Amino acid sequence: MIEFHEPTIADRAWMQPILYAANLPGADYTFNNMYFWSEYYGEVGLAAGMLTQHKRYRGFDSYIYPAGTGDVRAALDEITLDARERGGKLRLRGLTQSTRDSLESLYPGRFRFTSYRDSFDYIYTVEELSQLHGKKLQAKRNHCNRFCAEHPDWYTQELTVEHVLQCRKLLDVWYESHPTSDPLAVEQQAIARALSNYEALEMDGLLLYDGERLVGVSMGTRMNEQYYDVNFEKAFAEVDGAYAMINREFSRMIAERYPDVQYLNREDDMGLEGLRKAKESYQPTLLLEKFVADEVNA
Repeated sequence: MIEFHEPTIADRAWMQPILYAANLPGADYTFNNMYFWSEYYGEVGLAAGMLTQHKRYRGFDSYIYPAGTGDVRAALDEITLDARERGGKLRLRGLTQSTRDSLESLYPGRFRFTSYRDSFDYIYTVEELSQLHGKKLQAKRNHCNRFCAEHPDWYTQELTVEHVLQCRKLLDVWYESHPTSDPLAVEQQAIARALSNYEALEMDGLLLYDGERLVGVSMGTRMNEQYYDVNFEKAFAEVDGAYAMINREFSRMIAERYPDVQYLNREDDMGLEGLRKAKESYQPTLLLEKFVADEVNA
């Protein structure tokens, strides 16, 4: 069997280089997300030198499609053997159209593919979100302009460990004002884990203030050469324009800090209708379709 274990901060040292070199666009393929959401997605391990993640769920042994620069077929064969030894049904997740095509070419007709809309990633260019040019983003520009006019004392500040307590207070208020749901409960645990290990994870973060009041926060991490992952973004919806402002200002910070990054992956919408509408309103450059692959007649 593959030796899997719960990811810890110490695993970042070996996992990060593998994921960076894999150069995949999906937000599943970052150490931070594998760590933040490990209770949801499971343990990590190496299959023929490639990184995968395993979770037993409703009779399926679910693995993320292997990442790395090794022999994909050897990794998939090792994953298949692992599933056989566990006695469950083999499922692969996190596939994009590209990795779906690769899997089908390696094992024609062996897998049934299902597109899973709730896991699609919203991807935008850094230029679009930092500048808000064009007619399609005029409403977002208007929100930012209104915020600046109504809150002349606004400013931003880089998030450091000294601000973690402030962030936690903002988040406590935010979650208290939103109906409890399974996705939000898991997200709340994930963001708490991020803040508890903020410095060790080398995250980027930005705070948005209206005078002395903190009204928004955004945090993220670089994925690879071209992609940046916006892990979390929260603001008070009753402060008109706060979401648009923290989005724009964080995008500008990333554009300045990582000038060679072209795309912002703002992750999926967890199947939440309000979050879906908000992410669609920014007119994504790409809605990254994702699939699960189940073995046929397994």
